[in-house]
Amino acid sequence: MPKRKSSRNPPIVPIRLDKPWLPLDAAAGLPGQLGVFELADDAGQLQYIGCAGGRSRFGLRSEVPAAAERIPGARRFRVEVTMAYLTRHQELLMAHQADEGALPPHNEPQPRLGRLSPGS
Repeated sequence: MPKRKSSRNPPIVPIRLDKPWLPLDAAAGLPGQLGVFELADDAGQLQYIGCAGGRSRFGLRSEVPAAAERIPGARRFRVEVTMAYLTRHQELLMAHQADEGALPPHNEPQPRLGRLSPGS
């Protein structure tokens, strides 16, 4: 009889996006799916956290370049495809606020944003 996996120790899922930064010209190859993304400058400093939701015409493929046009200095991006884009967007914002004490420079204030105490 096969062993059952223990539900007492579920796998730890990282809160922060830890994928490598990609140059903005790679955004043309993104999928037309829902998800979240981060934009950074040349130095890799996070400038904006966004999401491609159900009202996005072409999902991440259209939202990343559109946001990059609005953010001066945005040169790199990274994405995560997820159907839970609203929850994941808030998690990323809360994690950044917990780490840095503020939201990324180009994100608008979120009056109803919760607090998060992520581990290292």
